Amino acid sequence: MSDVILELVQIEKSFGDVRVLNGIDLTVRKGEFITLLGPSGCGKTTTLRIIAGLETPDRGRVFLAGKDVTDLEPNKRNVNTVFQNYALFPHMNVEANIAYSLKLKKTDKQTIAKTVKEALELVQLSGYEKRMPDELSGGQKQRVAIARAIVNQPAVLLLDEPLGALDLQLRHQMQIELKRLQKRLGVTFIYITHDQEEALNMSDRIAVMRDGKFEQIGTPAEVYDRPKTSYVARFVGSANLLQGKAYNAGDSIIRLETPYGFGLVSTRGAKIRDGQAITVAVRRESVTLVAGETADGSGLRAIVKEKHYAGGVLQIILSLSDGSEFVSSKQGLDSPLKAGDHVLITWLPEQGVIVDLEEA
Repeated sequence: MSDVILELVQIEKSFGDVRVLNGIDLTVRKGEFITLLGPSGCGKTTTLRIIAGLETPDRGRVFLAGKDVTDLEPNKRNVNTVFQNYALFPHMNVEANIAYSLKLKKTDKQTIAKTVKEALELVQLSGYEKRMPDELSGGQKQRVAIARAIVNQPAVLLLDEPLGALDLQLRHQMQIELKRLQKRLGVTFIYITHDQEEALNMSDRIAVMRDGKFEQIGTPAEVYDRPKTSYVARFVGSANLLQGKAYNAGDSIIRLETPYGFGLVSTRGAKIRDGQAITVAVRRESVTLVAGETADGSGLRAIVKEKHYAGGVLQIILSLSDGSEFVSSKQGLDSPLKAGDHVLITWLPEQGVIVDLEEA
């Protein structure tokens, strides 16, 4: 039996003259946590609404558990959605909100009580049964919305930035709880966010979206460590990008020649011609700064421009000879380097990734 729970086949959608989705394909397995990651306006929410049946594609088909549901109404799909705006009934308390769909199904009272209790425990809101929505914080409302969705045991749960209303500490805590909850229930989660860290922390796979298309679909490690395009390299983790010409430097290693010096890069099996123009992505945390010369003469010449701290991470901004910036980051709060110092930028060959160059 196939383990595929959802398939999108060549989905296209326009609103007026604006093309929102450009023939996207996606296959999702049962029990998978997959995140649609991208900036506002890239097509994430439209994709989610098409899966839910709230929008109809102009072209393409939607299959749920092997059945074509493209033309089915939302209430005839085994899918539930957690929206950004919570959508709680203001005149019902927490217990009634969560139990609402179970009552519609004429579930017996004992089962409803047990199910609601378990759902509240899962979202850490035990004891809140009798509170009204206007007595809850934004984060609490969001958790009630999640509890209300999971009691229906949907085949697929769609979540549209459900943690956006939470403060940072609770958001991190809920990331862990949501992932645990998803694994415990075995329900397929399709999650929307523009937060890279959230996607990397929670997902089995990430689908990076841009302008109504998927730039790359893969595991967090694949998307982060082996981005396919310059867009993915910049959007997920803010990699440094270098353009230059490649020359053979040994078994599966090329020498990237730039106006600032050269660095060594693993080809990872790609066939690169001598003199070929390539673009290489280097993660900020992979950068090593050397005050003197390197043994093999490698390194890019740069000048320290400034230093600043972000959440316990020291970021050193470097200026290359043409004025472009290169960033190095490291854990910790100090470095002997100071503005104006001359350094060489280096990295290990496997830490440089050859990517397709795209327009910004």
